[in-house]
Amino acid sequence: DRLDDVARGESLTITKHGRPVARLIPVDAANSPSVNEVIAGIRRARKGVTLGVPLRDLIEEGRR
Repeated sequence: DRLDDVARGESLTITKHGRPVARLIPVDAANSPSVNEVIAGIRRARKGVTLGVPLRDLIEEGRR
């Protein structure tokens, strides 16, 4: 199976009418951040950022 080849480290070129349009490459788990690292990054990015109005006001506005 071609996906098994990718899982073993090979790349797969996807073509349309014989012309390459995309490449499927294996995910290198060692370089991918964990879910907890991603969440921590989002929390750091949000720190000190406010909406400028109470959240309840935005919710009520969305219901109109």
